[in-house]
Amino acid sequence: MMKIGLFIPCYINAIYPQVGVASYRLLKSLGLEVDYPLDQTCCGQPMANGGFEGEALQLAKRFDNLFKDYDYIVGPSASCVAFVKENHAGILAKEHHECTSSGKIYDICEFIHDVVKPTKLNAKFPHKVSIHNSCHGVRELYLSSSSEMNVPYYSKLRDLLSLVEGVEIFEPSHVDECCGFGGMFAIEEPEISVCMGQDKVKDHIETGAEYITGADSSCLMHMEGVIKREKLPIKTIHIVEILASQL
Repeated sequence: MMKIGLFIPCYINAIYPQVGVASYRLLKSLGLEVDYPLDQTCCGQPMANGGFEGEALQLAKRFDNLFKDYDYIVGPSASCVAFVKENHAGILAKEHHECTSSGKIYDICEFIHDVVKPTKLNAKFPHKVSIHNSCHGVRELYLSSSSEMNVPYYSKLRDLLSLVEGVEIFEPSHVDECCGFGGMFAIEEPEISVCMGQDKVKDHIETGAEYITGADSSCLMHMEGVIKREKLPIKTIHIVEILASQL
């Protein structure tokens, strides 16, 4: 049986722990062997994105050593998973440390869709949801196709949601437009970031959905801030909470 190391990013652990719990329950419900290494820390993305790649080195090394004995590393955050996948090998090469994690890490939706390939889920979620495609998910993990490319549209998130009983699935008019979070971008360019968030939430509301859902809690957190400040008639929910609902 494949052995899975569950990677829960620090901001999910601190702010959205229910997403981590739902991830564990979902993977276990699929009959998988799941372990959660208790000593895991940040993967180093905030430091590297802020221009302090050297500060991320020890975190990348710690991450790689902690997860080296697992067949797969699975996490409910497209941006953090993409950082490990695309950047850890280069960071660790500076210390001549061979990276073992970048080739076996998956976003949880990517993993379930591409590796596990279930034909049904026992989840129920009788609500209208609008899918948010995060930039990392689209452009680095290919959770959906990009409108920038001349290829047929697909969405792995939509495929998984279609296995949930009672859910009604919608997508906004600008299906892969950024919500404006972008990590450091939201801090360095807050005015532009907020305007982009407002535009994105408006697009989701226009679908008639009750919830915005996606694979990145960071994007959902950004839009949730807009929703709460402006008291808008929509909520946010991570997709694994839907896929694990009523299990």
